[in-house]
Amino acid sequence: MDTVLAGATGSEGFFWERHGFAVAFGFLLLVAMARGQATYWIARVVTEQTLRRTAPTTGWKAAVHTWLSGEGVARGRASIHRWGLVVIPLCYLTVGFQTLVLGAAGLLRIPWPTFTLAQLPGAAAWALIYSTIGLAVWAAAVGALAREPLAIAGLVAVVVVVASTVLWRRHQRRAVESV
Repeated sequence: MDTVLAGATGSEGFFWERHGFAVAFGFLLLVAMARGQATYWIARVVTEQTLRRTAPTTGWKAAVHTWLSGEGVARGRASIHRWGLVVIPLCYLTVGFQTLVLGAAGLLRIPWPTFTLAQLPGAAAWALIYSTIGLAVWAAAVGALAREPLAIAGLVAVVVVVASTVLWRRHQRRAVESV
């Protein structure tokens, strides 16, 4: 008996249904590990090159320099100093703070093997949550939206308003900086 979720018909089903929990968990674990490693290495390399040798004023290098020397990463660094490496796996259970902690780990130049071992339980917990409860909630939300054209229109309107606001603020900020 096939379970059919929104958007799937017959025996096709979603990727997760066709390949089972193990593949979903493995894929999401890989995604979490790759994202964590990318954040760590970008922060580590950029820290070495940007913070210590340059002071860019424009472009993406300036944005990364500002982020790495900003208050957010400082909070992540302070958390690692205060609580130790246990913050690294715990950050996977948060939204937003995760990137700050992973970036701070690179900024602090925590040895790569140590960081990877500390990262693994958090990435596994994140993958477990999203491969079970998270995907079920996502499928239910997509299913509910698929039957409600008004809900889809509302969601599109929210996305347009948010994107327009972000672009407008960015334009205003650049106009002020160029004066």
